[in-house]
Amino acid sequence: MDEREAFIRAQQPALIRAGYLLTGSDAAAQDLVQETLVKVIVGWRAVRRAGAPEAYVRTILLNAFLASQRRSWWRERPAQVLPEPAEVASAYDAVADRDMLARALQALPARQRAAVVLRHYEDRSEAQTAELLGCSVGTVKSLTSRGLAGLRTLMNGAVP
Repeated sequence: MDEREAFIRAQQPALIRAGYLLTGSDAAAQDLVQETLVKVIVGWRAVRRAGAPEAYVRTILLNAFLASQRRSWWRERPAQVLPEPAEVASAYDAVADRDMLARALQALPARQRAAVVLRHYEDRSEAQTAELLGCSVGTVKSLTSRGLAGLRTLMNGAVP
């Protein structure tokens, strides 16, 4: 196994988790990670030269996600709204809560979702998040604040 393959194997699980949180779908996360890894393979020299190759790859993932959001004309659109799930036993409450959170994340605008995921799931600093999003720290604070407020509203209203 060469250096590139070892790096990709080590990064792939974390990229898939972040991709899922950004897209809200296993299939979309897989597509996003595949697109990211193609760019990593093609630009391997640049990744290797990067001072922090993991951060460089995360930037590629985030940019691919944000670019896909700008190309919204080709995305699938649901034909109908699915009904709320039936009441579940307490043993399944944690799963239901995670599902509700994932659906609430998907209801947020892309940049707010990205800021919330980077700050609270990836545990990135405001400065790191600003660098990844290509904006100021103040904008990160604003995006995160609005995103968390939106999540609270959606979670209290039991996300459609």
